[in-house]
Amino acid sequence: MKETAENGSKPPKRGLQNRHVQLIAIGGTIGTGLFMGAGNSIHYAGPVILLVYLIIGLFMFVMMRAIGELLYADPKQHTFITFITRYIDNRAGFFARWSYWLTVIFMGMAELTAVAKYIQYWLPSMPGWLIQIIMLVLLTCVNLVAVALYGETEFWFSMIKIVAILALIVTGIMMAVTGFKTPVGDVSFSNVFQHFSFFPNGIGNFINSFQMVMFAFVGMEFIGMTAAETDNPRAVLPKAINQIPWRILFFYLGALFIIMTIYPWQKIPADQSPFVMVFELVGIKWAAALVNFVVLTSAASALNSVLFSASRNFYALAFQSKARFLQPFRKMSKTQLPVNAVLFTALMVGFSAVISVIPAITNAFSFVTSASTDLFLMIYVLILVAYMKYRKSKDYMQDGFLVIAPSVLVPMAIAFFSFVFITLFFNPDSRVPAIGSTIWLIVFGFVAWRQPKKALK
Repeated sequence: MKETAENGSKPPKRGLQNRHVQLIAIGGTIGTGLFMGAGNSIHYAGPVILLVYLIIGLFMFVMMRAIGELLYADPKQHTFITFITRYIDNRAGFFARWSYWLTVIFMGMAELTAVAKYIQYWLPSMPGWLIQIIMLVLLTCVNLVAVALYGETEFWFSMIKIVAILALIVTGIMMAVTGFKTPVGDVSFSNVFQHFSFFPNGIGNFINSFQMVMFAFVGMEFIGMTAAETDNPRAVLPKAINQIPWRILFFYLGALFIIMTIYPWQKIPADQSPFVMVFELVGIKWAAALVNFVVLTSAASALNSVLFSASRNFYALAFQSKARFLQPFRKMSKTQLPVNAVLFTALMVGFSAVISVIPAITNAFSFVTSASTDLFLMIYVLILVAYMKYRKSKDYMQDGFLVIAPSVLVPMAIAFFSFVFITLFFNPDSRVPAIGSTIWLIVFGFVAWRQPKKALK
């Protein structure tokens, strides 16, 4: 008998192995925000940025454990969004599944735009729209050939990011131990704590740093999409999720600590990549090109994950809706891949190539991308509410992959994500997108409220 999800959809082929999921999980916790945005974060909060990353990492881990527990109980689901429909109601599920899919699409468009800019570093005369089309075609092919090829591609994308951070950490430790001197001062672990202040640039900038760091973690939940396509989901998923805290400690906190060890934090400019500055201090003249290559692979990795994640979400949407135009997207290829969902997702992401040649709508696109990113916070809250309702349901698996202290940590995580969303309104740079996402919540929330409370069979 073939396994099916509750909505009648067939699970994709299980072609991902443990090493794929482990590296995809690591790649999901290391974003472009670390390589390019760390200087801005340090500028806002100083050394206390380490505490900010630790706090946000804790609550993201709580959310990932909740997703992990849900998928462990029912690993045949294609997306964790399904649980919002099951444990809250169809209206919340309708809002979440369409909002999440559109949010991920906009995220993919932003990453595709970034990929073009990074490639133009070496090919400045090549049109951005052409680069976007070529890259999109290549990654779409990766997603259409086999799940294992997607896993292999992500494996190597993640490996590049890991090697870059390891190189930074090892180099920094050696410089500190040997008393290396740079044009900006001595390399020393004491640099991190010199002139320490909890709010070096005011409490307002400290609070603003939460939203900046928060969005560096967006996309970590993509690992939940791999559950239905691993060889042994109940064995692989807990390992991948349980290692998230150690990855955060090592990769994020380790990298930031070493950056402030090499380069005094008071002197780190907000508009430059600390990775470039550090490698240049070491004497690597091609540091900018090196970091550009790393962030290129990081953006390509994110885009690859978007095609994977959004297509699986859209495939699930096709089964959760009776709309006639969605029925063709239920199709599976001979290799058990949701082929039409992948192609449609790629087509939607490809609109960024059109946007890039129409200056009049570029600013509107930036606004929509920022606003859609804010929607992740709403969806995180919904998945945690769904998890709390799951614990009270007959489906609750007492011997499953359980969240630690859920009655305390899950409500705290909901309150924290709500707090971060509220802070968006107090920063001039994030206020307009926050208003945009609130308008989406009201307007599309009304559309969702008009849907049947229970999903139609």
